[in-house]
Amino acid sequence: MAIRYYKPTTPGQRGMTTQDMSAITEKGTVKKLRSVKKKHSGRNNQGRITTRHRGGGAKVFYRNVSFNLPSGTKAKVVAIEYDPNRSARIARITDQDNQQHYILASAKMSVGDVIESGKEIDIEHGNRLPLESIPAGSVIHAIELEPGRGAQIVRSAGARAQLVAKEGDRVQIKLPSGEVRTVHKTCTASLGAVGNEQHKNIKVGKAGRNRHKGRRPTVRGVVMNAVDHPHGGGDGGSHGPGGHPMTPWGQKTLGYRTRRRKRTNKFIVRSRHQAKRK
Repeated sequence: MAIRYYKPTTPGQRGMTTQDMSAITEKGTVKKLRSVKKKHSGRNNQGRITTRHRGGGAKVFYRNVSFNLPSGTKAKVVAIEYDPNRSARIARITDQDNQQHYILASAKMSVGDVIESGKEIDIEHGNRLPLESIPAGSVIHAIELEPGRGAQIVRSAGARAQLVAKEGDRVQIKLPSGEVRTVHKTCTASLGAVGNEQHKNIKVGKAGRNRHKGRRPTVRGVVMNAVDHPHGGGDGGSHGPGGHPMTPWGQKTLGYRTRRRKRTNKFIVRSRHQAKRK
């Protein structure tokens, strides 16, 4: 995928780039593979805002992507489609029982490709196998963390992981963050990298595009009053928080440990922070 540049006719288009939709082969969705996506504007079941800067945006349908393709499936790629709910492209496939599914489209996937899911199948891009059947050093995506639960990690555009080693009933995987962790060998993964690699290089260009995505404006704390934010206030102007950067409620935002799932620490062989220091 390439990046499309505009010939600017407005100030907003001068710094704007967008996606090249040439890889998309069909517009619209299959009605039975989509569902209504309700908007909550960042509010919980009590109506309180738990995620700020959300609201509005274009109306979209949720595509029911299959992250746990059953073993023994043999399907043909019918179309590559756009999904407004994720950065990656999705592929519509038709299996041997003439049932249709949505899956994540890998980087080299195209219409007409035949993909399979199982333990003893060919090592080709797009196929889905247990980790024990994938050779060490292979590039993979859409990885399970618990057998049978479906793909949970490495699902965004351009993401890829690498199967590093196999030890007993667990395998080591190097994630995009640099973290190396172990996963049970019966967990499944898809071969290859996720498509739409150039998504990270898109420049929004104007505030209106963010509003279409349902993202409302964000105001810096240093320009607020002291009553509204810990960074606010300052006689004669103040540039920066002065102390440790904080949220509006006084919680530290940089260097503050937020990881709570300590039960999974035993699966981390090498932290992503260790990878950054080298």
